[in-house]
Amino acid sequence: MSIVPGADPPRRVLMILNTRARRGAEAHDVVRQKLDAAGVAVRRVETKRPEDIAIAIREAAGEVDAVILGGGDGTISRAGVALKEAGLPLGILPLGTANDLARTLGLPLDPAEAVDVVLAGRQRRIDLGTVNGEPFFNVASLGLSSDLARELSSGLKKRWGRLGYAMAALRALWKARRFTAWITEGETTTRTRTLQIAVGNGVFYGGGTKVASDAAIDDGHLDLYSLETEDVLKLALMLRTFRSGEHGAWHEVRTARGSEFEIRTKRPKPVNADGELITRTPVAVKVHPEAVTVYVPDGVPGSSAPESGTSGGS
Repeated sequence: MSIVPGADPPRRVLMILNTRARRGAEAHDVVRQKLDAAGVAVRRVETKRPEDIAIAIREAAGEVDAVILGGGDGTISRAGVALKEAGLPLGILPLGTANDLARTLGLPLDPAEAVDVVLAGRQRRIDLGTVNGEPFFNVASLGLSSDLARELSSGLKKRWGRLGYAMAALRALWKARRFTAWITEGETTTRTRTLQIAVGNGVFYGGGTKVASDAAIDDGHLDLYSLETEDVLKLALMLRTFRSGEHGAWHEVRTARGSEFEIRTKRPKPVNADGELITRTPVAVKVHPEAVTVYVPDGVPGSSAPESGTSGGS
C-alpha cells in the first residue's frame, strides 16, 4: 500500500458535486456544514459537462490544497488526468449507484462520514488507467459491459437503482453475440472471438464484481480478461466466479497482466470506462502507477476492501 507519510488535512478545497447523482443534492448541505465547522475554506464549482470537472481542477491548481468530488464512478474518473497533472489529493464522496472505487478504497458511503475521512488527512497513492487518453480508475471494457451501459443509459439505473443493473444485464445477455478482436501486448498479438474484453486498473466494477482475485489499485499493472464462451447458459454458471475474481479458472476465459494493451476489432465498438461510454476501438489501454493521491480511512487493506458498509454502483 502506498500511504503518503506526513500528510495533513486540507485547509482549502475545491468542491465539485454532481447534484444529478442519486444522492448528490441531499449531500451538499451536510458536506458544507462539516467543512465549515472544521474551518476549511471551500471553493464551490458547478459543472454542467463531464469535461468541466478537469477544467475546474486545472484552474484551481495552486489555489487549493485538495479536491472533494462527489458523484458516481464515471464522474470521479473524469478528474483522473487533471488530478495527476495538478498534484492535488482527491477526497471522494461516493454518490452513485455502484461506487466501486469507494468499495476498493474502503470508503464509507455516508457523505458525512466520507468528509470525515478527508478531514482526518490520511492519503494513499493509487494507479490511474487511461483508454485512448481518457481516464478510468476501475475498468475499461467492450462487449457485454458496453451493451449494459447502453441499456442503463435508457433510464433504468436512475429509476430502479441497483435493480436496474439486473434488468439491464438481462437485456444485454439476451442480445449478446461474440465478436472478433485482436489483443496486443508488447510484440504478441492474439486473435479471439469473445463476448467481452475487460481491462482492470482497480479491484471492483459493476457493483462489486472483481476484475481478478488478487487485483489491487496500486500494483502498477492492468488485469485483462476475455470472455470467450458462446454458451450463454454456461455463462450463468460462471457468474459466481466473476464476483470473486476466480473466473480465470475457466478455460473459456483468457487472462493477461501487463502495463499496456492494444485492442482492435473488425468494426469500431463502443468502450465503457467506469460506467460511461467514452471512446471506440481501436484502443490503447495504459496504467500510470501511483498517479493520483486519494484520502482513505485507517486500517484499509491495500488490495481488497471489505464488503461491509459499501454498496451500490457507478
